[in-house]
Amino acid sequence: MKRLGLLAATAFSLTMLTALPAAAQESTIPPIQAGHTLLTLTAQGSTNRTPDMATYSAGVTTQGASASEAMSANSAQMNKVIAALKRAGIADRDIQTSNLNLNPVYAQPKRLPDGSTVDEPQRIIGYQATNTVNVRQRKLADMGKAIDALVSAGANQVNGPNFALSQPEAAQDEARLDAMKAVRARADLYANAAGLKVARIVSISEGGGYAPRPVFESSKRAMDSMAATPVAAGEMEVSVNVTVQFELMP
Repeated sequence: MKRLGLLAATAFSLTMLTALPAAAQESTIPPIQAGHTLLTLTAQGSTNRTPDMATYSAGVTTQGASASEAMSANSAQMNKVIAALKRAGIADRDIQTSNLNLNPVYAQPKRLPDGSTVDEPQRIIGYQATNTVNVRQRKLADMGKAIDALVSAGANQVNGPNFALSQPEAAQDEARLDAMKAVRARADLYANAAGLKVARIVSISEGGGYAPRPVFESSKRAMDSMAATPVAAGEMEVSVNVTVQFELMP
């Protein structure tokens, strides 16, 4: 009785599969020969490279009694920062404004002796202006000097760096080969364990990119305490994920 029940369930499953429209079957299951097995695997390939460029952001935040005063002070200081970057060898094309905003500064609410606050309208006591640029550093050896120069010129916000490769194609191709080698070896392992062999590759899809890198965040006060800002590029990992579907045959 148990065997009959299993056969009935199998027949029902096959009927449901055949009842699907042909287009739906093609979109979910790649066409393989009858009696063959579809195996889907994902593997990662990677390679290490020394980065040859980096990006970071530098900005100026100023305050003033009026909006125009805050913006005027900010513009004067930011012009000095950009000029310092150019003197440090950063080209115009590698300096791009990424954030510019002006916000009111409100007075803190008055507190009563019991700790509660006085319910009164917010009062503007000044304005705060912020201007930030993204910087592309093509010569990593000069990065410490560039950061020191922009901070000395008045930058009070520095964030980064994000290291990168100016020409990542060769490293990506090396990672692709590594990924394909790994996924094929895994396919052979599964096939041998199941008493099958790989007939062909049905599909290949790719994903991946640079592995995340650590970042630093500094302020003008921290920079002023250093004789020179140390920057260590280290190594970065370029990785690629591949998903491959194999057709296995007896």
